[in-house]
Amino acid sequence: MNQDIAKGKWEQLKGSIKEKWGDLTDDDITQINGSAQKMCGVLQEKYGKNRIDAEREVDDFWAQQNQL
Repeated sequence: MNQDIAKGKWEQLKGSIKEKWGDLTDDDITQINGSAQKMCGVLQEKYGKNRIDAEREVDDFWAQQNQL
């Protein structure tokens, strides 16, 4: 799994995260706070994903954002 997101980058990504995963609340985003591990847990909880699928989605999302 990718490293946690730096704070400056995290602030920029919040909007993109809400667009991709519309069920996430501001509280969910605050809880994640740039941690890939926490994000996987929140995706599992909100979307009923298994750990592997959640990690894959998070990794794909981070990779896509790093290309921008």
